Amino acid sequence: MSISTTCTQAISTRDAEARQTAIWLGLMVVLWGLSWPAMKAALGSIPPLWLASFRFSTACVLLFALCWMRRQLRFPPRADWPILLSVGGLQMMAFTALSLTAMQFTDAGRAAVLAYTTPLWGVIAACLFVSERPTRWQLFSLAVGLSGIALICSPLGMDWTRPAVLLGNALLLAAAMCWAVVILHVRRHVWTAKPIEIAPWQMLFATIPLTIAAVFFEGSPTQIEWTPQLVGLVAYIGPVATAICFVVSSEYGRRVSTFAMSNITLGVPVLGLVSSALILGEVMSAGLIGGVVLVVIGVVLSAVAIRRKAQQNALTAERARRLAKAAGTVG
Repeated sequence: MSISTTCTQAISTRDAEARQTAIWLGLMVVLWGLSWPAMKAALGSIPPLWLASFRFSTACVLLFALCWMRRQLRFPPRADWPILLSVGGLQMMAFTALSLTAMQFTDAGRAAVLAYTTPLWGVIAACLFVSERPTRWQLFSLAVGLSGIALICSPLGMDWTRPAVLLGNALLLAAAMCWAVVILHVRRHVWTAKPIEIAPWQMLFATIPLTIAAVFFEGSPTQIEWTPQLVGLVAYIGPVATAICFVVSSEYGRRVSTFAMSNITLGVPVLGLVSSALILGEVMSAGLIGGVVLVVIGVVLSAVAIRRKAQQNALTAERARRLAKAAGTVG
């Protein structure tokens, strides 16, 4: 086989893998985006804490079965317990409970947008918890994104005469902050097991306190009237939009850069906003649209800032290595 033929086959294989990755990640964005109006619709029949419990219990069962079939099922190593508690407690349990509770008082589209402001809060979390000094790009992205949040939460973007609406938006911002802390932890955690191996345990950890809280605050689930539509919504929210999307994210998200993944997931809140308007008839006010544009720009700039900072750190490390090597040669 000639060298040119081998190169052509290698290029063809890479192109096929790139197309496959794009298709799966695109499907993930669509499924995640559509999950927001699905959750809003399900909340008409299921209280928020029970919906969160059903979401992770059904997803957890599917992931346990998948890991068992792939011979990846094992108890999480002790070194990964902190990340299990962090993701399971803050991102899954707290984020979902706060988001679903908030969606009783606000639109699904608005919820999707505010929930995905996590990269902006991540800059603040890095400053507070790890004393990471923000760059000018990060400060600029934060200013733009926070301007969008202010516009969305202003009287131009929502009805301030309704206290429940104010509460809903506050809960969504709190949920986004919880997720931001987890992102910071995940970025700094040294993994022992693969994320897919820990995921079912994280979901199980989230399910147990959510179920206890649901029983305590919302009563018995026997009061829920299960219809075929409701069963379909829960099946979509849990096994499909949670478990399957997590597998796609784990398997194909690592094939693209963090910068690319950040921009790809921006499609989720945008699709959530548009699909909620089309499916649920939610109204997109001028203040909301303007705020969304600013938030999206802020998150994109935040991803650019992270990429620039990583490149600068790599360049600095390379220069230090060369200087050390030169000093050793001279010595």
